[in-house]
Amino acid sequence: MNIQRKYSLPNCTLLLEGLSDVTRAAHFQELRPELSILVNAECYLSGYNQPLTGGREFFESLVRAVSGYAQEFLSNVPNPQAHNHESELVEFQKIDSNRHRLIVHSEGAPEGFESHQSHSKRPPLEIDLSTVQLFDLVEAVDQFFADSQTLPELSLELQPVTRRYGGASQALIKQAVPAAVGVSSLAVAAIAFNLIPPPQIRPPQPQPDGQTTSTTKNLTPSASADPTPTSAATPIAAASPTPTPTTTTQPAVKDLEALINTVSEITDPSQLRALNRQVYNQIHPAWTNRSGLQQDLIYRIGVAADGAIVGYKAVNQEANQGIGQTPLPNLLYNPANRAPISNEPIAQFRVVFTTNGVLQVSPWRGYARTPEVVGTKITDSNIVKGLNQKLYNTVRQAWSGTPTFTRDLKYRVAVNKDGVIADYEPLNQVAFDYFRETPLPQMFNAIYGSNVAPPNNKEPLAHFQVIFKPNGKLEISPWQGYQ
Repeated sequence: MNIQRKYSLPNCTLLLEGLSDVTRAAHFQELRPELSILVNAECYLSGYNQPLTGGREFFESLVRAVSGYAQEFLSNVPNPQAHNHESELVEFQKIDSNRHRLIVHSEGAPEGFESHQSHSKRPPLEIDLSTVQLFDLVEAVDQFFADSQTLPELSLELQPVTRRYGGASQALIKQAVPAAVGVSSLAVAAIAFNLIPPPQIRPPQPQPDGQTTSTTKNLTPSASADPTPTSAATPIAAASPTPTPTTTTQPAVKDLEALINTVSEITDPSQLRALNRQVYNQIHPAWTNRSGLQQDLIYRIGVAADGAIVGYKAVNQEANQGIGQTPLPNLLYNPANRAPISNEPIAQFRVVFTTNGVLQVSPWRGYARTPEVVGTKITDSNIVKGLNQKLYNTVRQAWSGTPTFTRDLKYRVAVNKDGVIADYEPLNQVAFDYFRETPLPQMFNAIYGSNVAPPNNKEPLAHFQVIFKPNGKLEISPWQGYQ
């Protein structure tokens, strides 16, 4: 199975493509399989249309050169590792305090970059970077090293620079520090000034037999669980802590079934209902290519209390092979972009990408009882009656055109005491499919700037069921609860 990893910054993106070594994988259907065999590496830099490309030798040389040059730049002490053109494919040269030359000596420079030298045979590729671009590249390398599921055997070895040779000026420090905020870049800076001992950027983690890891969300083992589809479910990989130079690595939880026993599971129907909407609202707009599926792709996903997708697993073989046709890999929580959350409960959902292009999201275990709407409600019958009429007039006036749907579109719509729409939620699949034929998204977007996520509104609301009928008739009645 082809695996992709992307590490993105505003001025630089690293894209790695490769395979998983099946002789080392304990489970074929891992939550997030390990990329252990690098096939292709691409480095996209702002201002250039074509990426730098190469294989493993190119990527390892790039990592060494970037780290060595960043250390040299911050310390103002020459680092041979950054300029070793005899044994390295990649090297750096300093032009001035804000310009740095990246030189690639091999592996076929792509068209679209200009070479400053003219040799008869494969001249070296030279690219000038600003300091901000340089440290975005450093941070992209940092994201790679923080990802324990990508080339785990590749580590960054940094040598400390003796303080008496350091000559970096405060101007250089001020120039570089705003960009150097990641693990490896911060380690480079600290080592350059001999402030801390060389850190172990990625200490090896024990991997018990029969288990595999997947980096999703940082979880400290303590109470009970991650995504698990039905009661009798297959094992599924889960999150494990990402080590940093200043924290102690927690024991890694390797498997989602095991995680169920260490962190709590979200089972409250009302909370599940709210999270169900958040999951749908994340996946639905991101699923752009809905054609070409031969069979439904079914996944079991784990979701944190804030709606972050922390893990997923293919339920059927087609889903395992077709993960690239879904947006799930891109929606997965990235521990490099956010602080870890400990002891976090997990909700589990079933997500189906159907062959007819319809997205289905539902709690993995269903609802233990009928969910309720969360929040304070307006219950005074006279006020509710007046708001019912006001909502009807507003929607009726805004709804025009000839319906193309053939079944009732049912929604829950909430308004505040002034009759202003505060929330709306489709209640059946056709309501999801044809929501653009209703005025609800336009009304909501005009107020909040988005039509997919309700605002965090704490004021009391009145809730109504709104039905758009195929014959153009509109029905609105006070909310009686989910059916």
